[in-house]
Amino acid sequence: MSRTYNTIAEAATAEFVVQGSEFIGHARPVDSVADAEAFIDAISEEYADATHNVPAYRVRADSDGDLLREYSSDDGEPASSAGKPALNVLTQREIENCVVVVTRYYGGTNLGVGGLVRAYSRAVKDAVDAAGVIEERPHERVSITVEYDDSGTVRGILESEGYEFDAAYEANVSFDVRVPVADAEALRDRIRSATSGRAVLESA
Repeated sequence: MSRTYNTIAEAATAEFVVQGSEFIGHARPVDSVADAEAFIDAISEEYADATHNVPAYRVRADSDGDLLREYSSDDGEPASSAGKPALNVLTQREIENCVVVVTRYYGGTNLGVGGLVRAYSRAVKDAVDAAGVIEERPHERVSITVEYDDSGTVRGILESEGYEFDAAYEANVSFDVRVPVADAEALRDRIRSATSGRAVLESA
């Protein structure tokens, strides 16, 4: 449960030109396959005019950290010349919960399979280096819903622990909290105790 893993510290990009072709590496830390695929869609939309948007990710697909989902696509480049090299960078560095997309604007000169492998690998390496690699613990999301009277108590607990959270103030107050898996049960117990059991707790 408390297994640590390597991921990237923040979102980052890196770009360079090879024989007229522009390569832009985009890297982002994610908590789920859905987050990874949403990022791929967003980049593909933002760079819809690019010749290729090559995605790859490695994501722990469950909170126990037993199931590792790996995905890559060549997005129209020759087989195994783009997606696999991009994924290999993450594999070799043992980076998880990370998604990358390499955008290419074709510059008129064919690079050959070897040239493409080098360029796509470099784009991911440069983006990962720009983001910085850190050691992280698995996290899960906990949803806490309380009435207004309890919201200040719950917010105080979350802030004192330094957890990342979003709060929505509607008929009730909902907190969407990102918690290390190893600490989640203790947080639930503390919230239940502080609100005398009035808080509604769910795994988001």
